[in-house]
Amino acid sequence: MNKDNIDSEFLLGLARSKSQESRSNLTNIVLGLFEEKEGVLTDRERTLMFGILHSVVMEIEMSVRQSVATRLAGLADVPDDLIAELANDDIAVAYPILSASGLLRDEQLIDVIRLRTMEHQLAVTMRREVSEVVSGALVKAGNESVIVSLLKNQNAKISDNTMEYLVQQSQRVDSFQEPILHREDLQPDLAKRMFLWVSAALREHIIDNFKLDKATVDDLLEQIAQQEITSSSAPSTRKADELARILKEEGLVTVDMLLTALKEGEVPLFVSMFCKLSNLRQHLVMRLLFEAGGQGLAIACRGIALGKDDFLAIYRQSQKAKSVDAAESEEKIPELSAFYDKMSQSAAADVLRMWRRGSDYLGAIRELQITVGRNG
Repeated sequence: MNKDNIDSEFLLGLARSKSQESRSNLTNIVLGLFEEKEGVLTDRERTLMFGILHSVVMEIEMSVRQSVATRLAGLADVPDDLIAELANDDIAVAYPILSASGLLRDEQLIDVIRLRTMEHQLAVTMRREVSEVVSGALVKAGNESVIVSLLKNQNAKISDNTMEYLVQQSQRVDSFQEPILHREDLQPDLAKRMFLWVSAALREHIIDNFKLDKATVDDLLEQIAQQEITSSSAPSTRKADELARILKEEGLVTVDMLLTALKEGEVPLFVSMFCKLSNLRQHLVMRLLFEAGGQGLAIACRGIALGKDDFLAIYRQSQKAKSVDAAESEEKIPELSAFYDKMSQSAAADVLRMWRRGSDYLGAIRELQITVGRNG
């Protein structure tokens, strides 16, 4: 049967039949008529076809319903009740409608988000356009993988309030951090807020993409160091300073003692002892200890004439103190080891003198990295 020979009585007869075979044949005939290349169905004929599909679509087998949904997803005049019915079907049927049909209204999408499965929510995140209210409903549903998928869709509109909420949640949900920071609509003030809890790699991304000046970066890093001091469960800084002074006078501030302090979770004691050895300020030693990259700590250890093995032992233990995965830490060891080998003790000592005078922390590291790279 083709478009030029539509026998409505024949089609209605198939529709009245209760057999699965008749329903499937009917559906295939109707879909074939939509796809005929010769001519275009009249409005009356299209209405008839849609009406027949709606009367039988939920009674035909899954594979045929999938075919119906795939073919109707790209049409612009499918009746509202038919498109909504398909959108609420099993995900195998609903997916092409939810992800591609432009006919679904926001309230219909929100109903699907509220009443259907996580897979239905994921399909909604794939749409070419997602409004702020639909994004808000997806976030409110609270599924982590759905929210990550939404954040990765650059065409999805996310309200300022919703984005601020997600930024705050990213402090405890690591999977939110990278997609948030790669969104083109993220405001710089929110990116700056995230600087305090994301990884070193993402901090570099923030610096490169959100135009943070050196003074701002230094302030943020100092805040991180102070947070580490405040959150530590070790003895007070004053007691740690007094103990470090006594240990230094007794000649007991050694690498073994530094490592023991870290192993025991005595971070303030480690910091105080390292301050005694390096004459660096406390907040700066905290930065050296807790920055993931390790180059600053390498420079400080080289500058006070510690051996490479001693530095690597301190670096590994500092990563354990931060609960960093051991495999992740080990990935950086070859690069840090090579950096240490190529760096002269006098050059590192020069950097320490700059830091003691309050010179630009990051700038000094970058300059030494350039020098080491040139010498290497």
